[in-house]
Amino acid sequence: MSRRKIEFISLLEDYFEIYLPHSRGLSPNTIESYKQSFMLLLGFMRDIKGIKADDLRFSDLNYDTLLEFFNWLEKERNCKAVTRNQRLSALSAFSEYAQNRDFDAASVFRSAVIKIPLKRSDKKIRAVFSRDEIKALLALPDETYETGLRDKVLLSFMYATGARAQEVCDFTVNGLHINDKNASVTLIGKGSKSRQVGISLALAETIQKYIRHRHIGGYPERHVFSSQTHEKMTISCVEGIYKKYVTIAKEKYPTMFLKDSYPPHSMRHSTACHLLEAGVDIVTIKNILGHVSVQTTQIYAEMSQDLVDKKLKEWNDTWFGNKVEIKDSKKDVPDFLKRK
Repeated sequence: MSRRKIEFISLLEDYFEIYLPHSRGLSPNTIESYKQSFMLLLGFMRDIKGIKADDLRFSDLNYDTLLEFFNWLEKERNCKAVTRNQRLSALSAFSEYAQNRDFDAASVFRSAVIKIPLKRSDKKIRAVFSRDEIKALLALPDETYETGLRDKVLLSFMYATGARAQEVCDFTVNGLHINDKNASVTLIGKGSKSRQVGISLALAETIQKYIRHRHIGGYPERHVFSSQTHEKMTISCVEGIYKKYVTIAKEKYPTMFLKDSYPPHSMRHSTACHLLEAGVDIVTIKNILGHVSVQTTQIYAEMSQDLVDKKLKEWNDTWFGNKVEIKDSKKDVPDFLKRK
């Protein structure tokens, strides 16, 4: 094997085949998003710079070349700032790994990456359902139909647990735990990390009845939610269910559901916001959602506008409820501060 291949491609292969899935325990979806960044980089180096992947060296990835690559992403690929920043983060993570493995070879690449600035982007506004919208949405599925019954349980499950779409797809019969007093579910999150989330006995009994309805109670490894063609539901199927009921809801309730789009993550975000409104502390919400860092939860689970308005009103009533006395701001102020 040539030194050139060892320098870059071999390290990149180890990074994706060993380090990310096993040492870091990242999910396949996350790894795939990282791969897209490097596919673009290799395509740029081949088509624009005339360097094939097997011939690519870390020394080729200097500051000027990387800056040209990111400009190319914006101008030729029409990447928005947020996507550009994601690509930069992916390269930055690998550059740190590479430098730790082969400092001399990767130092130019690492130094170049950390000099590339992040671009400011418009803050993404997350779509959040109100409580009334949640009630309306959960009432839409027609339980007299097999798919309607499934959709009713699925939507209720997602709201009660704050589960990701993939976690819903992976939920199995043995993930439901119920006794006379308590109930919980086991969710398999990113990096195959499991967590338990408490749910109401009423919802647990509903899920249990649905499992019995499907005659899968004796098969602990069976997936609770299936599509019409597959035993295990896919994320695209979950997205299709959401799109279907949000479309129906928009038509049925013209004064509600006013956001342009409600992806499946909207339910998860709504769960977080409603827990905050109910007074649940941020650390507990972090554990429910399966976040590694509480900082992620603080960014993700922003307070809903209803709670912001309520807190603002309470603050105003506390401090400005009585008539405010206007005082001369220049009284008892030294003359040199009064002069203009």
